[in-house]
This record gives sequence, C-alpha cells and structure tokens, in this order.
Amino acid sequence: MARHVDVLIIGAGLSGIGMACHLVREKTGRSYAILERRAAIGGTWDLFRYPGIRSDSDMYTFGYGFRPWNGTKVLADGAAIRQYIADTAAEHGVQDHIRFGRKVTEASWSSERGIWTVTAVADGGDTEVYTCDFLVGCTGYYDYDKGYRPHFPGEENFPGPIVHPQHWPEDLDYRDKRVVVIGSGATAITLIPAMSDQAAHVTMLQRSPTYITSLPAEDPVAVGLKMARVPAAIAYRSGRARNIAIQRASFEFSRRNPSLMRRVLLGAVRAQVGAGIDMRHFSPRYNPWDQRLCIVPNGDLFKELRSGRASIVTDRIEEFTETGIRLASGEQLPADIIISATGLTVQMLGGVQLVVDGVPVTTRDLVLYKGTLLGGVPNMLFVLGYTNASWTLKADLAAQYFCRVLNHMRSHGYSTVVAVPEDDDRSPGSVMGDELNSGYIQRGDAVMPRQGTRGPWRVVNSYFRDRKQLRRDAIEDGVLRFGRRAADVLPEAESRSA
Repeated sequence: MARHVDVLIIGAGLSGIGMACHLVREKTGRSYAILERRAAIGGTWDLFRYPGIRSDSDMYTFGYGFRPWNGTKVLADGAAIRQYIADTAAEHGVQDHIRFGRKVTEASWSSERGIWTVTAVADGGDTEVYTCDFLVGCTGYYDYDKGYRPHFPGEENFPGPIVHPQHWPEDLDYRDKRVVVIGSGATAITLIPAMSDQAAHVTMLQRSPTYITSLPAEDPVAVGLKMARVPAAIAYRSGRARNIAIQRASFEFSRRNPSLMRRVLLGAVRAQVGAGIDMRHFSPRYNPWDQRLCIVPNGDLFKELRSGRASIVTDRIEEFTETGIRLASGEQLPADIIISATGLTVQMLGGVQLVVDGVPVTTRDLVLYKGTLLGGVPNMLFVLGYTNASWTLKADLAAQYFCRVLNHMRSHGYSTVVAVPEDDDRSPGSVMGDELNSGYIQRGDAVMPRQGTRGPWRVVNSYFRDRKQLRRDAIEDGVLRFGRRAADVLPEAESRSA
C-alpha cells in the first residue's frame, strides 16, 4: 500500500467506510487509504460486544443513504450492523484500501509543502509515516481504550466482577447470578432484557431517570412494503424520508412544548409498566431531548420489569460491600456481578495530536465550519454525527460535501482549502453543549470544539438545514480560502517566463 495518498481517512467504522464509498461513488478521482487501529471493519460495532447490543436509532436513517438497509427491524443488533458496514465496503472495493492495526498518534500539516504527515504505530510496535493531501477524521468522539467508570467507594471489598460494557469479557457467565446494572442510558436499558432470561435477577440502579419510549421491533410499514414486493430502493427512500421527518418533528415539538411532550412520553410508559411499578423511576428532572431519548423495541424492558425478572431502583450509591451495594437510603442490593454502564470518555480524533506548521492544535480552541471543517486547519475534514438524530445522516452529508469541495478544487486548480473564522465566530460553549446536557457531553467540554456564534459556524443539528448548506449552497462563500501549493504554481510561472 502506498505511503502517500490524496485522501487519508482515520477510522474504518460507519463514518470511515461511508466516506471512502462516497469518494468512489462521486468520482472524485482521488486516491485514498484508511488507517484503522482495530483488526476489523466496524468501529463501535466491532468494539462493543455486550449482550443485546443494538442501534439506538432506526435503521432507515442509521443506514447509508446510498445503500438500502433491507431488514425490517427498527433497531438492528450489533452483528447485523457490522455485517452491513462490511458488505458496503466490499460492494465499493474499500477493503483493499484499509491498513488495519495502525493507531495514529500525530498528524502534522506543512503549509510550505502543502501536505499532511501522519505518524502511526503498528500492532507490532513499528512506527510508520504516511503523507496525504487531505486528512479526514472518522473516529467518532469517544476513547476506545477506556469507558467512563467512576471509582465507587468500597469497590475493593466486592469480590465479584465489575464490568464496563465497552470491554465485555467473552467468558463472563451470568447464568443464575444476581446482576446489578448501574446506569440509565441506552446501554443499561439494552442490557436488562438481554440478561434477565439467564440471570437469577437483574436490577437497574440509576441515580436519575431517563426518558424511554417504546417502538415496534419490526417496522410495520417496512413489513407491508416487503410483502407487497415494493423494490427495496424505493421502500428505503420513502421510509428514510418519513423517519427523518418524524425525528425532526419530535425534536422540535419537544423544544416548543416540553411539558406536553413530557406528559405524552410518561403516559405511554405508565400504560406499559402497569400499576405495580412506581413512575418516579421513569420521570426525569429534565425536559425531553435535553438528553437523547432511549428506545426499547416492543417494550422489552417494561415486560421484564412486569415479570419480576428485573427491577429498577432510583438511589445513590453509598458503597460497595462484600455482598453487593449499599445505597444512600440504607437499602442493600445483593449482587454477584456489577455492570458499570456509566458512559463514555469523550476524546476527539482518537487521541491524535494535531500540529499545524509546527504548532500543536487543541481541538477545544477550534470552531467547526458547517459542522465539518476545523476552523484554521487546512485540508482537513472532521465527521461529527448528529446528537438528536441518527449519526449517519450527518456523516453522509459531510462526505458528500467533502466530495463537492474536492471536485471544485480540481476543476479550479486549487490545492489547499481552509475555513477562516473571525474573532467573534467562536462562543465559550461546546459544539454539543447547546443541544444536550448528558454527563458525557459535560465531561467532554474539555476537548470538544466550540460552538459557533453565527452562520456556517453555528452547529444546529438540523438535517434539513445541513442538507441545503452541504449539498446545494455555493462552495466559495468568502469563508473558505483556497490556494495553490508552491510546487503546483511554479511550473505555471516558469512556462509564462519562457
């Protein structure tokens, strides 16, 4: 594999594979390679292997816009998503461009040379150097090496396993064991029904509740279209458009009428959990969509709670003991295994150190142009998906925009591009802080780019706005600055003097 390419992509997950496919599909004519630190395609979906792992967004919008998801499940399991990504890569000939087992440590831009120099460490420990004209970060925004797990008082006294779902042990045997899952997010509500059929009992221990909504496991419209033998591409496009509109309408309704949306969500939960379960366990202190909604297919969590195989407790941890967990209320939770579903550790660009003309760059000091380009960093795109909709919706748009920019540069003879912010384009808040107040978002404020104050610098997480900006708005808008490398200009100047 060549050590110099036009486009170097970091990460072979959902975003990285999608980016590579767009480079091919949209005929950019650019050579590319992908550096992936793991041994397989999939990113998040190769890393996470805990019981019941599934998407937390519907597959019509979580799948790529250019390749139909042909299943009828609303939320697909991890294995199916992993296969979908691998099949997409195979269909577009992407596998031969991936170099696995390479952890990128530094990426350095030289304005003089007009290229990036990227340093990676191979699994064997050898250091490799790559160069590229354009760098694309498709690493997501969390640390693959460690999830967020606070130290619990007295945890050294607990004799059983304490497991974080991000690194699930393959040999963990929870049959007939008492399991306590700490957390109330998407991972916790997935683990409860997935484990309760084998465990003696599963308890979901939460400090505060989360909004939970139930959807059918099988999309009734998708099932109907399949039975009617509607072509897959047509069914996918119509279902995708429908679900994008529903997602956005739900979010905007929640913002305009939080009290009414709260009543709707809690009313639906009350109808499913029954009279035997206290609704305080499902009544958050925040408004709908201040954090992501958690989705349960066919109300599987509620069924396990009604059956008695699982229970839910809302309290604070006093300490771990030899037999389980003592709560602030004095209650004792017996446990043989404790699962700490306490969230992610936020990390930008997989921990890569960015350097521009010899000066280290801190992502927290930067602002994003159209949610894609790091202000002041030349020839680099950063893929950051939506927080209030499916990640892939934004990843697709970002890739399409990048291809537009590449084709525009080729047709005009440009070699470099950089988005240049003004002094007052940067706000103090995080790029995600305006939308969500989840714990991992607050913890990630130290590394996330800043929110913009206006125009193309302001990230609003709206698919319809971004679709116009990234697909149709003019490339040259006075904010993007284009240029040519000295090596590209010199031959032209010499020919004129001759």
